[in-house]
Amino acid sequence: MSSLLETKIAARQHALREQGLLRQRKVLGVDHTLNTNASTSSPRFVFEGRAYVNFSSNDYLGLSRVPELAEALHLGAQTYGVGSGASPLVTGYSDAHLALERKLCDLTGHEAALLFCSGFSANTALMKTLFDQHDIVVADKLVHASIIDGLQDSGAQLKRFLHNSLESAERLLARHHASALITESVFSMDGDCAPIAQLSALCRQHHAWLVVDDAHGFAVLDGYHNAEAAKLIDVQVVTFGKALGCQGAAVLGSQALIDFLVSNAREYIYSTALSPANAALALAATQYSTAHPELQQQLLENIKLFKRLCREANVPLLGSDTAIQPLIIGDALQTLQVAEKLRAAGIWVGAIRPPTVPVGSARLRITLTAAHAAEDIAACVAQLAQVLSLVGVPLVTERQATDEHR
Repeated sequence: MSSLLETKIAARQHALREQGLLRQRKVLGVDHTLNTNASTSSPRFVFEGRAYVNFSSNDYLGLSRVPELAEALHLGAQTYGVGSGASPLVTGYSDAHLALERKLCDLTGHEAALLFCSGFSANTALMKTLFDQHDIVVADKLVHASIIDGLQDSGAQLKRFLHNSLESAERLLARHHASALITESVFSMDGDCAPIAQLSALCRQHHAWLVVDDAHGFAVLDGYHNAEAAKLIDVQVVTFGKALGCQGAAVLGSQALIDFLVSNAREYIYSTALSPANAALALAATQYSTAHPELQQQLLENIKLFKRLCREANVPLLGSDTAIQPLIIGDALQTLQVAEKLRAAGIWVGAIRPPTVPVGSARLRITLTAAHAAEDIAACVAQLAQVLSLVGVPLVTERQATDEHR
């Protein structure tokens, strides 16, 4: 006889499978035919013996494959060992961590920084430590799950404004004595950008902090992603697993905020620290990205090429100008079907389904990098147009998709 938990697990997994929402890991290998020193070769991996061009990675600048950064990780491991050995408040905080924190402050203008092992832990730690049941927090409707989870744990009252709507945000700030407004710089599922300067002005007017999850914008976008950032943003969360191509994250803000988190953030106090080797790597990655602005320019060129080819092939996109290019299909099972047919052609894209996105807005999430070759981008678009035509998916127009999703 099955136990209650076994019965619950089996029923839930069956329901997810029937709805096309079951999540399963896939073991990926290295394409050994790929010359990793060639800047013109698109990112690839091997799955079940076949090589695929990867259009689902957040490695926007292609830094995860740069030989100089592999050497920086090797040197960091030789210098510090492969692990930190303890939590930061015991013996896990080294000069490698301090050097990275100082570099991040130099880049953004913030007073202090605090390192975490992932962006998810940085966001949840910040939310559940900074806020409590006495706070009202205003947040964009589409902020990341880690923010939502952290706010729920904090006990704060959460008021959500319409996505990227200044009018909606202002109404909530005027109606409530909010402690903070939270948004993302680049939204991970839509690929659009928040109006940071205007939101900052609203927050100043209503005496609320502006908190920005900068995971998908840091080291990629221009504008406030520089030493002037602290003039607009009170708290900035940056991750190293996107444009920097490595691992970890940081919360940036005032010295008072960072001291408060050091004393109170349970994820920081009770977790083994990010390894010094990874901190040294992240420092090297920030230096490398700063020294090679041509990578950002190449990424922009690849984005423009992809969008132009999609227009010419009548492939409707959501309207993003960033590396994240969503194509809303709607039905989860049809989205999986399209993704599988693209894989049959050697092209790997993300099939994003609820609950990651709202029901009815399942999509392909195509991500571009500076490392993609023009011919592979062209092949991706050609196969995408062909598969969509064959499957007969009733595609949503850009305007309809935007209106319905918001």
